[in-house]
Amino acid sequence: MSVWPQLSETRLVRAGSAPGTVLRCGLVDTMLADLSVSVVFFFERALDEDRLAAGLARALARIPVFAGRLHTVDGVLTAVCDDSGVPLESYRVDGTLAEAMGRVTLPGADLADPVDAPAARTGKGPLLTVRVTRTADGGTVLGCSWHHAIGDLQSFALLLRAWSAAVEGEELPVAELVEDQDALLDKVLPAEDCGSPGFRLPGPEESALLAREVAAGPRANRTIQLYFGDAEIARMREEFSAAAGLRVSGGDAVCAQVVHTVRQLDGDTETRTLTVPVNVRRPLGLPDSLLGNLLGDIHLPYAPADGPAVLAGALRSAVLGYADQHLNLRSNLRFLEELGRPRLQECVPLGFDPEHRRFSFSNWSRFGLHEVSFQGQRPVFFSPTANYPLPWVSWSVEGFHGTGLLTTVVLPARLAAKLRGDAGRAALHRFRDPADELPALLGAVPKVV
Repeated sequence: MSVWPQLSETRLVRAGSAPGTVLRCGLVDTMLADLSVSVVFFFERALDEDRLAAGLARALARIPVFAGRLHTVDGVLTAVCDDSGVPLESYRVDGTLAEAMGRVTLPGADLADPVDAPAARTGKGPLLTVRVTRTADGGTVLGCSWHHAIGDLQSFALLLRAWSAAVEGEELPVAELVEDQDALLDKVLPAEDCGSPGFRLPGPEESALLAREVAAGPRANRTIQLYFGDAEIARMREEFSAAAGLRVSGGDAVCAQVVHTVRQLDGDTETRTLTVPVNVRRPLGLPDSLLGNLLGDIHLPYAPADGPAVLAGALRSAVLGYADQHLNLRSNLRFLEELGRPRLQECVPLGFDPEHRRFSFSNWSRFGLHEVSFQGQRPVFFSPTANYPLPWVSWSVEGFHGTGLLTTVVLPARLAAKLRGDAGRAALHRFRDPADELPALLGAVPKVV
């Protein structure tokens, strides 16, 4: 694949009208204000950039925050829907679509333009970027990056569905902006929750350690992708459900299998913590159409001696009992009141704790990302990109053509090599049958384990 993609066109996509709405970012939004999220979609045939741009303009009219800018007013982060616009760049490369798939998690893949989150936080950059890359064999790669402060994956999925509907000439979905997220949460949250905030204020020594981890990330860590087929997951679920005494989901099973295998390969027998982000819209009775970072966390202790079935069962129980046992957004708000919002940038989420090898495992399946259509085409492959390879971070999404689950995991280099080796593959895929029918694209992307 060509190392240097050839830029063919740059444009700025605007809705054409600026509502001027000012959104007061909430606690979780502000905690994520130095992060961006980048994802890539792969299509087997060419997409028309003009139609994509026109559809995106209509989608931005429905969900204007993605075309806005961030500002800080009286110490409070705000998002202004001013229609500053979204840059859309078109590229050409010499390589094939499969070669592009194999590069998606590499630091220099050049398949998306990561939003510069710190710069955008001060109003000096866009909150969404789009890159369209045409491959030599007629495929199209659609890379998108958005600023985490304006929304979670559910928020981006809403924009994506609106964009798809606009391109296809269909009715756009309902989307609701939240003008003051903390005020909204204050109305719907119970007076008391689990009592433990989801972030901490590190001391000088830990802050220095975390800074070193971030600085060393590209050199010290590797990103691996693992594919689990539907039949493989079904066997996994059946065994884990029987052992745990309750019906676990495919996401529960894959999470437990990956975490357990990694811990075994690492020779790590300590009890450590798994953090799993949760979309709190449903537990709080809020509509899926709300934008923003409506996220909470589950924190589960796990010892490898317990086995993966125990972890899968504990995760399913925690999801089912989230509102009663793990909800902590009220505790987060109280923590902020005591600390003071200006010091929020000094805090870190509990899930980021590389010293103690705390896994953070996000389930991005069932967001409909493989169901969107542009010009009659659905993506054959979807993946997050590793903006910055921080260790012990994982995501699961639907795999090739929306089948199975694809897990992306960032690990220290030596451990990543073990996972890629014969013993690692055998342990990961002990539920796979040689007779299982696997996607043809899996063989075309040899870097996927």
